[in-house]
Amino acid sequence: MNWPLLCRLLGLLAMLVGGSMTLSLPWAFPFAGQVEHVETRGAIGLVSSIALSLLTGGGLWWYGRNAGKDTILRKEALAVVGLGWILAGVLGALPLYLSGSYRKYYPDAPELNVRVTVADALFESVSGFSTTGASVLDELEDPRAVPRCVMFWRSFTHWLGGMGIIVLFVAILGQLGAGGKALMRREVPGPISEAVRPRVQEHALTMWLIYVTLSAIAALVYSLEGMSLYDALCHSFGTLATGGFSTYNDSVGHFGPLIQWTVILFMFLAGVNFSLYYLVLRGTPRLGEGKVWGRLKLVFGDPEFRVYVAILLIATGLLFTYLLTRRQYDSVVEEFRHAAFMSVAITTTTGFGTEDYTQWGESAKGLIFLLMFCGGCSGSTAGGIKVIRFMLLAKVVRLEVEKAFRPNVVRPMKLFGLPVDRDLRHDVVVYFALVLTLFVGGWYALCLLEPGDQWAAHDDVPGAQAEKLIDCASAVASCLNNIGPGLGKLGPAENYSDFAAGSKLLLTVLMLLGRLELFAILVLFAPRFWRVN
Repeated sequence: MNWPLLCRLLGLLAMLVGGSMTLSLPWAFPFAGQVEHVETRGAIGLVSSIALSLLTGGGLWWYGRNAGKDTILRKEALAVVGLGWILAGVLGALPLYLSGSYRKYYPDAPELNVRVTVADALFESVSGFSTTGASVLDELEDPRAVPRCVMFWRSFTHWLGGMGIIVLFVAILGQLGAGGKALMRREVPGPISEAVRPRVQEHALTMWLIYVTLSAIAALVYSLEGMSLYDALCHSFGTLATGGFSTYNDSVGHFGPLIQWTVILFMFLAGVNFSLYYLVLRGTPRLGEGKVWGRLKLVFGDPEFRVYVAILLIATGLLFTYLLTRRQYDSVVEEFRHAAFMSVAITTTTGFGTEDYTQWGESAKGLIFLLMFCGGCSGSTAGGIKVIRFMLLAKVVRLEVEKAFRPNVVRPMKLFGLPVDRDLRHDVVVYFALVLTLFVGGWYALCLLEPGDQWAAHDDVPGAQAEKLIDCASAVASCLNNIGPGLGKLGPAENYSDFAAGSKLLLTVLMLLGRLELFAILVLFAPRFWRVN
């Protein structure tokens, strides 16, 4: 391991995170409905966090200042991505902790107020950067609980983590050369080679340009539809990053139907492979095809995109049927809107909410739980397992079933018209096995760590312990797949506030594992990884 090079890159990342915090400072100035002394406290917390981030980054950079021309190899790339996200999570937690924010706030009973702890701040920060959207804050709308500028930083961590802080890092530092490619492969992992392979810096800049453009359009449309500038920015960060942090306890349910339909559209767009946008912008239609038709064929000709759309349509149809059968809402249009919103929100791992789906019945909750393991397209900002891996797994299973009764048949596997080698098949199967192992292991560990305070009042109720097991399972699935809300006491109307500190740290690790698709974090626990040669 080249420690000077690693420290130099981590130092630059730390300074990038610290510099990003300055964009939240303007919101510390008093606006209508804000409490001046609370915003002053928030500004002090932000300035202190910026200073600590810059000092940390400067110290690391100074230690590795002579390693600027060293080549970034695979080990260094993995270490930068894994440790970089951990470092970003720690630094991102500073504003919430140093501002003296409250996790629970009771204006009429100050003795019951609960300040944000280290575990709370780290959980919230990693949830933001990993675009999970799980929260421990009970009062999002009370300006006395969390300063407005800190709330803005909380949402901005979504936006930084959506396309990836490492991708931004590569886009800015084009001199990384071949090392930039290694960093990109770990930061935006995918089970297949991308159809477009421009130069690494050009690719990173293009992806960020598309990301920034879609975010700006979303913020503009939200503003035109009635959101304040502050709410429009915060919700555009959460939408395009498929994060889910909102500025209201009711999430997107705070707004009207028009805004909810708009959020559905942008969540859908965020779950699409961003390379398709690149193809549409740079692709040339075939001779004899119109520009619009030719570019539409580029999109709808992508097998993963078609499966992604099919999953959303099927999920929406099933949820709509459940709601229609139960007559959950006053009109068919309202039932369809809520069904479509939750299908897109959960599948794309955004986690926004309009209604408490835990009241929709067992069949609907079961489907939502299954959707937590899906995810959007590869190369999107969505978390989860990704559609492409399910497609590959289906092909692997089908091939192995055929081999059971035709052992001598050699049939090549293809995807997107390209051959899929044995190594890729192996990687897909291993990935699914690891996800299953982490889910089961994390669920059991969470049950052991959680003292059961959330369920203590219901111990004498039949099924209370079963409820705890289900809620813990949904918490692990939600954090591992970067969803946000879970089932039961972790539904859209609740949060992770009452979990024990150890449970929050476990879920924080699971969020990082899910965001970086396991291996960039798992390698950090391998002793041989840290050897010099």
